Amino acid sequence: MPTVLVVDDEPAVRESLRMLLKREYDIETAESVDTALHSVSRCAPDLILLDVVMPERNGLDLLAEFRQSGIEIPVIVLTATNTVAVAVEAMKMGAADFVTKPFELEPLRLKVAQLIEHQRLEQEVVRLRDEVRQRHQLGRMVGRSPAIQEVFRTVERLAKSSATVLISGESGTGKELAARAIHDLSARSAEPFIPVNCGAIPRDLIESELFGHEKGAFTGASERRIGRFEAANGGTLFLDEIGELEANLQVKLLRALQERVVERVGSTHPVLIDVRILAATNRDLEAEVEAGRFRSDLYYRVNVVPLVMPPLRERREDVELLAETFLGRATRPDPEAPAPSLSDAAHRALLDYRWPGNVRELENAIEHGLAMSDGPVIDVARLPLPVRRSGQTEALREEWRQGQIDFEQLVARFETEILREALERQDWNQTRTAANLGITRRILKLKIDKLGIDGRG
Repeated sequence: MPTVLVVDDEPAVRESLRMLLKREYDIETAESVDTALHSVSRCAPDLILLDVVMPERNGLDLLAEFRQSGIEIPVIVLTATNTVAVAVEAMKMGAADFVTKPFELEPLRLKVAQLIEHQRLEQEVVRLRDEVRQRHQLGRMVGRSPAIQEVFRTVERLAKSSATVLISGESGTGKELAARAIHDLSARSAEPFIPVNCGAIPRDLIESELFGHEKGAFTGASERRIGRFEAANGGTLFLDEIGELEANLQVKLLRALQERVVERVGSTHPVLIDVRILAATNRDLEAEVEAGRFRSDLYYRVNVVPLVMPPLRERREDVELLAETFLGRATRPDPEAPAPSLSDAAHRALLDYRWPGNVRELENAIEHGLAMSDGPVIDVARLPLPVRRSGQTEALREEWRQGQIDFEQLVARFETEILREALERQDWNQTRTAANLGITRRILKLKIDKLGIDGRG
């Protein structure tokens, strides 16, 4: 039931309005502006009936408080005939309507009903718009989970600003995809998006890669070359794995961010740049700052707005949708052939697996399955070994739950699976496997013989 707040210093008026409206609405009353503000924070009314003339603070003061705080509640102003000018002022300040005292009951009841219905319809429109916006893809990011939907909303907000963003998250969570989406949705989308993996460029080349160099600046510099900052001018520079930069590069990067200028290696002439910086890391940069490996001033310069990419294990409801997306993107040699799909067992294995490599590992698993399958259906046996093992382990648990095997058989088969996987990871070298497991080679050999493990199955 909607709530109506009646704000009037006269008890008789408050009571008459309560009696008039109590069948259709929950009625709250307040005798002053201060008590009205408390009631608004406590009960969040759907509509307010507000007397203009009250002792101490009047109704206009309440409307001013609403405007300052961004509170949007329909207000019907109650005013005496000789204060209609004040009511008009109240309308200018955001009141929805006014009635003069003494008021007629039925017209007032109708105004209240119309405004509350109008408010309900507006809220419904907002809800429907949110549902439409709750899409399952933004750029090349895919997902319906609350975690990734929050990322979508944040990306859209960041695209409207020019703030520097630090995107953090584990490897494979899609940090570059988020950076590209921010760029593509921004006013800079027609200009270059230049990604730089700071950890993949050799240390002796990264300064030249970022800032460029002049001819003859060093051995092999046969001509002038602009760096990534200049290449991204007008657009976006994405500094991936920024935590890998050495201290001297951190200083030069800080200057470029602060002063918006770069100097090519071998030059003393600064070059003005207009570049938005998006950075990413899978390291804990706060810990790196505390350890003295990353400059605190640079950290605060790049971490103006943080964006955290959730790991896939925290958005498991997206695994199936992502798998279907990757299958749909697969190239088919024969366009007339059936579209690739996953068997039920393969589906279960994907859902059971922990995905330490996140979305990138899932995409690679689908590519692996497609490459290893003879037909359009990818079975669990065609998935990568870690995923396959996960599916087999869950199937084993289900057999035990259903009473198909007893506890001793369950333990033996678990142990067999664990030892077989450990051996396969070490190419069946028993010495390395034993060391990896923290047991002696003799104990490992006894277990292999007892469980009948060999390299053929």
